[in-house]
Amino acid sequence: MPVIHKSTIKRARQSVTRHLRNKAALSSMRNVVKKVMGAVEEKNADEAKALLRDATASLHKAVTKGLIKPNTASRRISRLSAKVNALSAART
Repeated sequence: MPVIHKSTIKRARQSVTRHLRNKAALSSMRNVVKKVMGAVEEKNADEAKALLRDATASLHKAVTKGLIKPNTASRRISRLSAKVNALSAART
């Protein structure tokens, strides 16, 4: 019979809580990015620019919470920005 400490039980509880919080935050971040991609696919430049600001904020927020690494966020922001900029450049 293994010895189970009180601290081990508490850590397990905390792990479940944090997992749910992180999962929700990552999901909302992904949804914001998907909205930007949807606007780009529909060739809606004005909406894409507005949504890009939300996506950038969401990605930076995920970095501060430790959900994704800073370079990952920078890479995703860069790629999204390039797509939005290409869309507005093609329009004019």
